[in-house]
Amino acid sequence: MSQEGYDKLVAELQRLESVERPKASAAIAEARDKGDLSENSEYDAAKEAQAHLEDKINKMKVSIAEAKIVDLSRLSTDAVQIMSKVEMTNMSTKAKMVYTIVSENEANLKQGKISIKTPIAQGLLNHKEGDIVEVEIPRGIIKLRIDKISIEA
Repeated sequence: MSQEGYDKLVAELQRLESVERPKASAAIAEARDKGDLSENSEYDAAKEAQAHLEDKINKMKVSIAEAKIVDLSRLSTDAVQIMSKVEMTNMSTKAKMVYTIVSENEANLKQGKISIKTPIAQGLLNHKEGDIVEVEIPRGIIKLRIDKISIEA
């Protein structure tokens, strides 16, 4: 993943631990003060929300522990790889598309960032400019021509 993506993940983890976790504990305490826990749906909901939060925190900790930060200066534009910005043309519709291939945690379609695990990214990997690749997507097979490969710092 990029250094920027790693930094965002660490900041979000810190926010969850320092802001959201105390809020969840306070919600449980407030619900507990309302009496009989056996019939207290507010208490059950607060406990469930806390469990979801703790699960999210644990998953983020694993992602951070397993993260490998990509040194963008060492990447090549010879072939598509993680962190490549790929300009391509859909050969059947002639539609132009631009995607940057990123780690799963950094994927954001609105920003044009697709996960390396998506069918399109998998189909493009290791191909060069000018190559026409056939990519199997849920709706069938599409042909994409790789027009340009670059690295965005």
